[in-house]
Amino acid sequence: MTTDTIKAHDLILQSVEDKIDDYMVLVQTMYDNPEIGNEEFETMALLVDYLDKAGFKTTAGYVVPTGFIGEYDTGKPGPVIAVMCEYDALPEVGHGCGHNLIAGIGVATGEAVKGIIDQFGGKLLVVGTPAEENFGGKVSMAQAGVFDNVDVALMVHPGSQNGVGGRSNALNPIKFEFFGKNAHACQPQTGASALDAAVMSYLQINLIRQFVNPHTYIHGVVKDGGQAANVIPGYASLEYYFRAPTMAYAKEVTEKAVKAVEGICLANDVTYKTSVYECPYEDTVINYALADLLTEKYQELGLTDIQPVDEVATGSTDVGAVSYKCPTIQGFIKICGEEVGAHTKEMAAATISPDGKNGLIKAAQGLGLTILDLLENPDKLTAIKKEFDETIATLK
Repeated sequence: MTTDTIKAHDLILQSVEDKIDDYMVLVQTMYDNPEIGNEEFETMALLVDYLDKAGFKTTAGYVVPTGFIGEYDTGKPGPVIAVMCEYDALPEVGHGCGHNLIAGIGVATGEAVKGIIDQFGGKLLVVGTPAEENFGGKVSMAQAGVFDNVDVALMVHPGSQNGVGGRSNALNPIKFEFFGKNAHACQPQTGASALDAAVMSYLQINLIRQFVNPHTYIHGVVKDGGQAANVIPGYASLEYYFRAPTMAYAKEVTEKAVKAVEGICLANDVTYKTSVYECPYEDTVINYALADLLTEKYQELGLTDIQPVDEVATGSTDVGAVSYKCPTIQGFIKICGEEVGAHTKEMAAATISPDGKNGLIKAAQGLGLTILDLLENPDKLTAIKKEFDETIATLK
């Protein structure tokens, strides 16, 4: 390291530690006032106000109503670095996915990097990406070109393990609507049951599970099934998630389900239609060079049991949309034991615990040091971008 790099390194560490109480106030405020996707107006205002006071040029309502961006431009040539924040909560369990801590980590990382980036050049973005759970703020932003000129995008998610990210499944959310004919339940011959078609479709779609590739998931619910037992339902609906390692295969499985529904509707003398009822998510493109760099920084900070890239996709995330635009990483930081599950009140409580506080410190420092390395060593960024280009070329 050069003398300037050593100084910048120490400044990043110190910045996070010195302001940790301020960041935990943000985390606690979000915990106390959870807002679900596309309704995070107070949370957006809270984070924008902080970044504005920290010297960022901020824009609220960015791309989507509850999105935001904080920009700091050195005015010198250099890379464009994006740090992503999530902050939507879940119904019933509040911040059971830890997005309040993700936002705290993002703000802390941004403020720490802002303190040292002038000596290197480039542009720093703190991007508020709302509605990850259902409506894909990152998808909207990726489609709007927010990440087109970004050299690297980073974030860290809390959980029960330290890690450097992994694959995620593509998700195709499809709604099936069934249209029959109402009739008195004692004169069913004069009607056509939309509910019967929905139930038979539910059973048949379940049977498809046996014949799909590994790591492909089909799960759905009966959304509408009628209003009264003595009326043959004229309308029913199902909502499904079709998940697979790639969007192409998720759509292939979806088509199998559609064909099954078509035949069932013909047999029951009802009609149907399909629609995309939530935001589809792409799978996540892994950048191994970036994962290796975050691993190195985590180790430097004394973190242990760092999980490598998880090659087996399970859940889905809108981070995938960003990963098709620029080199992207979503690392993980441990804030609780493995007995604590995701999307629970216990996970929400962990975000405001001492372990949550320590996780924020280590995650923000890890991201900050990763960014510093990229600023100091352009050859590393070049290698990361080369890997990205080569990987994307194989997916087209």
